[in-house]
Amino acid sequence: MPDTRPLFLLHPHPATPASFVRNLEARVFWSPAPHSLNLHYCLRGDISRLRIPAQQAGRASSNLWEHTCFEAFLALPESAAYREFNFSPSGQWASYAFSGYRSPVTDVMDSSQPTITTYQSAGRIELKATLPVDMIPPHALLLGLRIGLNAVIESADTQDGAHSYWALSHLSPRPDFHQRGSFMILLPP
Repeated sequence: MPDTRPLFLLHPHPATPASFVRNLEARVFWSPAPHSLNLHYCLRGDISRLRIPAQQAGRASSNLWEHTCFEAFLALPESAAYREFNFSPSGQWASYAFSGYRSPVTDVMDSSQPTITTYQSAGRIELKATLPVDMIPPHALLLGLRIGLNAVIESADTQDGAHSYWALSHLSPRPDFHQRGSFMILLPP
């Protein structure tokens, strides 16, 4: 049976095109029991031209955006605060909290971790991430979420490790996933 949940198309920033990527789609939805947020990304294209991090033990890590990774930005509808999550095809992940635009909060510690599953074939890479409810902004199950979905795609066939930046919408001349206007999805409670 086909998946009928909304499908969102991500677009490359005009300054960072990637001809080897045919398309990049994502879905985001709640799971009722146990409560969790599910994110599914599917990239189609010439996967041999991508630099994909090798599988590792799933653990928290930093600087994942330096290589191919999929990202989600989550905020309550009327709040300046937001969370950023990075999911690497390697199984590693990162979580950051911000009180406002690029204003990090350093005392937030996640008590659990996401579940990340990656599937890869000649023309496709899929990443599925599930965030337990305690990693999601408080009260999201009552108020809903504003969500930005993004990806950083690293090319394997350039000497400088060129990156392409993908989002639902790009609002500035340079890639910037933190702009609140790019949190375009309203996920109801």
